[in-house]
Amino acid sequence: SLFQEELSWEEYQNVQVPGRALYTNARQLLDLVYTKGVDTCGLFLAALKQVLPEAKGVGFSLTGCRSSLEGKEEYQSTSSQTLLTQRPSLVRELQGCTDGALQALLISGLFTTADCDDVRLPIHTPSQQARRLLDHVRSKGESAAKTLLQYIQQKQESGSTPTQEKPTPPKEFVKYQKKLSSSVSAQSCFLSTYGGTSHMSLDDIYTEGQLELGHDCADAHGSLGLEDIVGTAGTVNEEADTVLVSGEAGSGKSTLLQRLHLLWARGTALQDFLLLFPFSCRRLNSEQRELSVQELLFQHCCWPDREQEEIFQFILDHPHLILFTFDGLDELKQSFSDEHRLCCPTQRAPVHVLLFNLIQGSLMKGVRKVVTSRPEAVGPLLKKHLRKEVFLKGFSPSGIDCFVKKHHSDPAVAAKVLGSLQTNTALLGLCHSPVLCWIVSQCHKELLGCGEGSPQTITDVYLMILQHFLQRQSSQGSTAGSGWLHEHLQTVLHLGQLAFELIGTTCYIFSGADLETCGVTEKDISMGFLIQSKDMSSTRSKRYEFLHVTLQCFFAALYIVLSNNTDRSTIPKLFELKDLKETGLSSACFGSCLPSTYQQEGEATAAETPNLQITATFVSGLLSQRHQSLWLHCCPSAVMEKRVRQVVRCLSKGMQKHFKSIPQPVEGEKKSMHAMPGFVWLIKCIYEMQESRIAKDAMSKLEVDHLKLTYCNIGPVECTALAYVLQHLKNPVGLQLDNNSVGDVGVEQLLPCMHICNSLYLRNNNITDEGIRKLIAKGIQCDNFRKIALFNNQLTDACTQHFSHLLKTKQNFLALRLGNNNITAEGAKQLAEGLKFNHSLQYLGLWGNKIGDAGAEALAQVLESSNTLVWLSLAGNGVGSRGARALANIIKNSASLEEIWLIENCITRAGVECLIQALEHNTHVKSICLRNNDLTPEEVEEMTQRESRLIF
Repeated sequence: SLFQEELSWEEYQNVQVPGRALYTNARQLLDLVYTKGVDTCGLFLAALKQVLPEAKGVGFSLTGCRSSLEGKEEYQSTSSQTLLTQRPSLVRELQGCTDGALQALLISGLFTTADCDDVRLPIHTPSQQARRLLDHVRSKGESAAKTLLQYIQQKQESGSTPTQEKPTPPKEFVKYQKKLSSSVSAQSCFLSTYGGTSHMSLDDIYTEGQLELGHDCADAHGSLGLEDIVGTAGTVNEEADTVLVSGEAGSGKSTLLQRLHLLWARGTALQDFLLLFPFSCRRLNSEQRELSVQELLFQHCCWPDREQEEIFQFILDHPHLILFTFDGLDELKQSFSDEHRLCCPTQRAPVHVLLFNLIQGSLMKGVRKVVTSRPEAVGPLLKKHLRKEVFLKGFSPSGIDCFVKKHHSDPAVAAKVLGSLQTNTALLGLCHSPVLCWIVSQCHKELLGCGEGSPQTITDVYLMILQHFLQRQSSQGSTAGSGWLHEHLQTVLHLGQLAFELIGTTCYIFSGADLETCGVTEKDISMGFLIQSKDMSSTRSKRYEFLHVTLQCFFAALYIVLSNNTDRSTIPKLFELKDLKETGLSSACFGSCLPSTYQQEGEATAAETPNLQITATFVSGLLSQRHQSLWLHCCPSAVMEKRVRQVVRCLSKGMQKHFKSIPQPVEGEKKSMHAMPGFVWLIKCIYEMQESRIAKDAMSKLEVDHLKLTYCNIGPVECTALAYVLQHLKNPVGLQLDNNSVGDVGVEQLLPCMHICNSLYLRNNNITDEGIRKLIAKGIQCDNFRKIALFNNQLTDACTQHFSHLLKTKQNFLALRLGNNNITAEGAKQLAEGLKFNHSLQYLGLWGNKIGDAGAEALAQVLESSNTLVWLSLAGNGVGSRGARALANIIKNSASLEEIWLIENCITRAGVECLIQALEHNTHVKSICLRNNDLTPEEVEEMTQRESRLIF
């Protein structure tokens, strides 16, 4: 409690240093409390008395101190309290004008010269000086606090607020800025990810992905632009400097950062930052030396021609004008840790220690950092140091269209590719991932020539890119049909061994020695799967990496399937992710089957599990019966059949683990399974195999009434796999997919399993009216489908005609929840048309829309004769007394209604009087919720006395 009220997060962290002796932490806490003055000391002693056993607290004297924390508000002064409550904004205000504030305090006699010198210590950055100043002022009491606030107010009124003051950089800094901009521009102008060797202009191909804030964020709705990443929207921790861009493999994180870099270098975006330093965590893995922050910046980004110390000092003095970006935190060999604290920017340390201290703000506090990572690599330890998190969800449907058109200069070819996607919704769903969309566009000839064999799975798409690259390098007389793989088998095995042996060690950049060990030749390199890495380490030898990390996973899977040199336990180990993670081997999956040179001690990194899952998904797909003809001349049939059986056993065993974890239901409640992301991965593996018998076997053992898959990163690809497997359930279930990224395409992918869903929950999924049109058209045909919840989507009045048709048609439909969308009075009237003919609906939720009085009246007119309606919510809809008067008729006449929610409307006393009169005729209604309407406290008190069923 003392921390929440008196200490900043930074101060709390400095006291609670893991690994330091407890007595040292205790002394640090006492020193800190002492500097904050008499009031804080009193609070500390009172808090100490509360937590210590009575026998130990006898010796403490609280004379002159308040005896309880509850008395704090009675004696804490206004200005001192402002310094505490407004601390983050005051720190920003004081940056750049601490000298003026110190002068004001010195003149007033409240500060000594020694106090000023202590604040001005050159080792502190401007933001640290501001924090130190605030601490000193609070320790001096109310007069000092009042003087400081008056100074800040005068600066603001004079129009010269500190945030408007722009420093004048030294001449050498300006030269360095131009050099850095030129360097960043040169590195960013061509697409560096998949296809980096083709010199594709980023301007020509870049297509914006879907950026979203967390669903529980106040600013979650509305589209985000690139500059919003470092903007204020979605900020959850003002004290933190790090923004995380989170997205699945292939969602476009690296390309997004590259676009940001290019726009900054051109001077068209992020112009609040004078310098931008880009880093790749994949390449930082290669740095074996210990470096200082200065060496990290100048050696890994851009070296100043002269005056390095002057330039770095300007960076230290003005951290808020600097931006760092770190791409691929999940690819770092070490997992995030905040155990090794580092505060001095000139002190040398291993690169990962520097990075972790930069992220958490111990180093270079005030510098904004943007970090990209896959979501699996981001744990609670890292999240507590984040300013905010932004989610990159890949392409929207219009983004797919835009990307394909940009990729093909011939509009006719683009039209054919898009037409092919429209006829294959499974492939269209895959194209929401930018890397898969690139593959499909790159392989348009193979796509358009495949007829009935159009790709259905991720494995199909990667086999298509494999064929495209291999046959591109082949002679004109190359093998036709399925023999193309056998022709290039040695190349595939060489590259596969390289991928296989190094992916388990979180290695993505390969030396010449690595290539030589695996037999990779110049011919293999020329196939185009490997590109030369822009490695920044001290070595000058060539280093290579795969076009994309998912391609490395694919080649590792090819090696597992085709090679005669892998251990027979490789496939079981690949699928036993949880058990193997606990072994602590950094090469968790392949620990026993790798050469000893690739085995390292230490804990498994966060990058391993998702990469191994992707590899296992590819292994499942490659061993599908559909691809048997490819392996015909590459591997003995008996070996392939054995590996197929291994995968099937692993999938069955994995599913059983999930099913055994289902708790027994409480008496009277339905049996529910809250699935984890690992369950979704197994479902995707089953889908990749494309064998219904395996899906049937898996689902035959799942006996639940409700399947919950919330916050599981479910997108269109996952929806396709879920529908393929869940359609084989024996009994109907409620399917809950809240807080995912299903979208309209995902909704369409779910349709094959609609017949098995008795209820469908799709809150926060970016679904529009078009998705609803397809969903309802299918739902009407499904007898089991009886409930739907669509809170927080992008629905308008256009969707209500489809729901109206549903209500007219399905006389067993029970619940319709459409809260927090964009439905107006017109939409409510459409729903009323359907409700006229419905005799089954029990729950109707429309909270957070805009139906107003006219909409409430339309609904009331048809619902007053309902004998089934139990619950109605029109909260937050702009309903006034006119609407309340109409709703009173429902209350008066309904024999089934139990509860109405009317909170956050604009109902006055007159409207409530109508509700009270209606309640006199109906004892069946249990409550009417009316909080936050247009009523005075006196009216609320009076009406509560008159009618206890009114809830205010």
